[in-house]
Amino acid sequence: MDSGGGVIYPGIVALADGLKVRFWGVRGSIACPGPEYARYGGNTPCLEVMAGGRRLIFDAGTGIRELGLELARQAPLDIDIYFTHTHLDHLAGLTFFAPLFDKRNSIRMWAGHLEGPHTLKTVVKSLMQAPLYPVSLEAFQATITFREFDCGAVLSCGDISLRTGILNHPNGATGYRVDHKGKSLCYITDTEHRPEGIDTGIVDLCRGADLMIYDSTFTDAEYPRYRGWGHSTWQEGVRVADAAQVGTLVIFHHDPNHDDAFMDAVARDAALLRPGTTANGLPRVIVAHEGLILSP
Repeated sequence: MDSGGGVIYPGIVALADGLKVRFWGVRGSIACPGPEYARYGGNTPCLEVMAGGRRLIFDAGTGIRELGLELARQAPLDIDIYFTHTHLDHLAGLTFFAPLFDKRNSIRMWAGHLEGPHTLKTVVKSLMQAPLYPVSLEAFQATITFREFDCGAVLSCGDISLRTGILNHPNGATGYRVDHKGKSLCYITDTEHRPEGIDTGIVDLCRGADLMIYDSTFTDAEYPRYRGWGHSTWQEGVRVADAAQVGTLVIFHHDPNHDDAFMDAVARDAALLRPGTTANGLPRVIVAHEGLILSP
């Protein structure tokens, strides 16, 4: 569908055998409803990845609420939720995730960025206490397990391998690479690119991946005003994707000030820098929108 020159890819787009990712929230910093955000979406980050019969959820921004409503009809559920970090835009939807309130479900939550006295459980517990929230952690009825790991570890979920890496973000953040049957996708948000050049750690993590979802909050022109905020640009995403020989770059974590018209312009400009399609038939660059599904 063409929209003012920017391309929205509706429905299912071929990615690779054995992997499927659906975008439930693509906005960064704060949810932004309104008609000017209707096509790309205003919910904050949440991805659903399916592979090998397993469901992996990445981040629990406001987009996870709608995902939870769909999953609630499928209980009993066995789910893993992986957090890049626990800033509010990536956590705000967790307490509205319906499967957490069903005792038939088992849910594991994972984090690798927290240090000192903080654990994932204490962070969630702090969110669910007065005067911020009306009920406590005990309101959840599902069997919940909180699991910490050292960022840089290799994790497994069934026959899915997850490599992790350190991202450059205030209070820490984790990047993920999901590999399944020779196909791969990388989730790299939130991270600030480094003034000395391309982040070699991210390049190594993403090298040869079929898909890289990248923190593209700003443009190169905007970035100097926000240095130190912990975010990157879509142009840096292009540079990283090219350096890592990534198949498709997905522009993600849209700034709340970037409405549909702005994102259309980003889509046009990015397509000029990464023209063509991959061997899998995907465009070499896509601007993420809510409801986008990349699948076999």
